Amino acid sequence: MDRLKQRADFIAAASGPRMASPAFVVQTRRRDDNGPVRVGFTVTKKVGTATERNRVRRRLRELVKRLDVISMRPHHDYVIVGRRAALDRGFETMFNDLRSALSRLERQTPRPPAT
Repeated sequence: MDRLKQRADFIAAASGPRMASPAFVVQTRRRDDNGPVRVGFTVTKKVGTATERNRVRRRLRELVKRLDVISMRPHHDYVIVGRRAALDRGFETMFNDLRSALSRLERQTPRPPAT
């Protein structure tokens, strides 16, 4: 699993399907290459001070680390946008929210034809 770093990739994912939870929003898009799953994290200044934003970002990164890769589709980009509620929400609850959001996104987006 790689990280998203280019602004264009974040913008492209923002135009795709999304699922919201109280602590974050998950955006996704399908890529046309054979690269690995890529994940990016965004936390805006509306969330709070730099310390609070960094804490939210660290919690989101840890969620993705503990998530099994099977939950994410290959050849997809995922952007997780942190919300202020991520500061106080229980970690296990956030983990379940993320798994639920990914499964709902999988049902929402069509699978590519098998070759």
